[in-house]
Amino acid sequence: MSNSSEENRLNNLSSADWLKFTKTWFVHNPKPRKKTELLHPAKYPEEMIKEFILFFTKEGGVVLDPFLGTGSTLIAAYATKRNGIGIELQEKYAEIAKQRIKELEPQLRLDLAGAGQFCKQLILQEDSQKIDLLWDNYSLPLIDLVITSPPYGPMLNKKGLASKKREKKGFDTKYSEDEKDLGNANDYESFLKKLVSIFIKIKSKIKVGGHLVVILQNYMDQGNYTTLAWDFAGAMRSHFQFRGERIWCQDNKTLYPYGYRYSFVPNVHHHYCLIFKRLE
Repeated sequence: MSNSSEENRLNNLSSADWLKFTKTWFVHNPKPRKKTELLHPAKYPEEMIKEFILFFTKEGGVVLDPFLGTGSTLIAAYATKRNGIGIELQEKYAEIAKQRIKELEPQLRLDLAGAGQFCKQLILQEDSQKIDLLWDNYSLPLIDLVITSPPYGPMLNKKGLASKKREKKGFDTKYSEDEKDLGNANDYESFLKKLVSIFIKIKSKIKVGGHLVVILQNYMDQGNYTTLAWDFAGAMRSHFQFRGERIWCQDNKTLYPYGYRYSFVPNVHHHYCLIFKRLE
């Protein structure tokens, strides 16, 4: 395999780094979060997102996160010299994301002074369900990669041991009470339908040949194992080519004694990074 980036149509990686990324599982234990980042109940790690951005885009490419949260995707986009667009419904999380980007300003100025590649990071406090209007209103470019971790449906409404622990510390256990928030959908089926509909709307904003990486998790709900990641992948296959999955494993999370002495209840410490491609 050649190391020449000129022959590589997808990214700027060496053949060794390309091959390493294609393994379908990996262990990543996120670094401790800052206090403002802890407020968000489901932040994902920048270092992990950087690996996906490096594989699915070239420098100067455009990355979209339609569920931005506290801004992890844009931090990763800046670090990898990509342009980022983040959409976040809730003002409190959008403001945290804006502050985190603002903290990069000294480095941004250095990049400009040194004539290095300067990439823009745009944060929109908007509703991703209205994504067609956003593209018209803001004259946004076509996307090379969509990468995001959307709400996990009713999962955050559960009052388990982990959520009670967060609650005691004063951290959010759900995103909001906003009816526009997908996490507050009336039921699982309506949540799934709304979630898929957002990516259908995004499709025309992605370059042909561009990719989506959607990070989801299956979970226990009232004694039943809800296969959110699998159900979502099945529904998306009608609109995008499903290219496969990478399973993100965490081996440093607390083990809780769910079901101890009477029933098997899994401690779910893995997520599915589902990979799709726009063919037309």
